[in-house]
Amino acid sequence: MRIAISLQTNNGLDSMVAQHFGRCPYFALVDMEGNEVQEINVIDNPFYTGHQVGQIPQFIHAQQANVMLSGGMGGRAIQFFEQLGVQAATGASGTVRATLETYLGGELSEAAPCAESVAHGHGHDHEH
Repeated sequence: MRIAISLQTNNGLDSMVAQHFGRCPYFALVDMEGNEVQEINVIDNPFYTGHQVGQIPQFIHAQQANVMLSGGMGGRAIQFFEQLGVQAATGASGTVRATLETYLGGELSEAAPCAESVAHGHGHDHEH
């Protein structure tokens, strides 16, 4: 299983998780075998300076990630991940190591639009 995590810093398992999925400078790609980390690669977010809707979920999907963990994420991004078959979960914090422990412990499994996204009108669909 490959887990992608939005990052604020680039320090391997000690990297700090980013709270803003779309504006994080890095992503960790963590290859897991059961509950054991096999390999971690930290890559630059090619859309750090700006992105179109759906570009980052497509990019993460192209990295063959099964799961996307982040501090916060907009509703549209969550929908894109669902359509791509990538499990998204929000509420991650601290280091990559701590986030993996939380996820593997079953405490990090739901994705909800962050308050900032909802305030900007990104957390729900507009029905006419």
